Amino acid sequence: MSGHSKWHSIKHKKGIADAKRGKIFTRHAKLISIAARSGGDPNMNPTLRFVIDNAKKDNVPNENISKAIKRGTGEDKAASVIEEFSYEGYGPGGVAVIIECMSDNKNRAFTNVRTAVNKNGGNLGTSGSVAWMFDRKGVITVDLTGVDADTLELTAIDAGATDISREEGQMEIYTSPAETHVVAEKLKTAGIKTESVEVRLIPNQWVKIEDETIAKKVLQFMEALDEDEDVSDVSSNFDISDELMEKLTA
Repeated sequence: MSGHSKWHSIKHKKGIADAKRGKIFTRHAKLISIAARSGGDPNMNPTLRFVIDNAKKDNVPNENISKAIKRGTGEDKAASVIEEFSYEGYGPGGVAVIIECMSDNKNRAFTNVRTAVNKNGGNLGTSGSVAWMFDRKGVITVDLTGVDADTLELTAIDAGATDISREEGQMEIYTSPAETHVVAEKLKTAGIKTESVEVRLIPNQWVKIEDETIAKKVLQFMEALDEDEDVSDVSSNFDISDELMEKLTA
């Protein structure tokens, strides 16, 4: 399981998410708006229900959630339309990267992404240049504090999980994208409290980074992209050992 969601694990460990709460609120609002296009009632729209749940876990105010729903359903006539698009390329050390964006201004997003990539030792590629190195999967994250991991693993398998990873006091339960919300509902029914339910790109092959200097450059590259308001997620296939990560984040 080494390498699965490595960047997400690092962000969790470094507390990057907590340090950028403003961007987190914006990202959740965009996800809610996009999900609400298929219907603004969470009881009838499971995708909307789960993105709202994720937003509430990050303490997004109800007012923000309501505004995002109105934007997505078109009730807010003055709101601009959010588009989803992505860019592919390479970072330091030859690691593959896919940069997913949600924005109402594609030109601004591209300019900012290209600048961040070029300034931090990477280069953008053509569409499809690295996509084959990743699989899109549903990812359900559970905090293992006070939880019997072995029992949870069996419950997840019974619920339809296709793969499972344990790291840093968390369990990531993988599903097919289409089954993400179905499996999450089964876990909820079984009394399992989830931290997040989402669909992400997971690498199917990795680039091992053992040089400390290159590892630092990879993390700086990822952070530079992750800071952009229009970037919703950054996926990469780098694999930095736990020992080296301890040294870099000390």
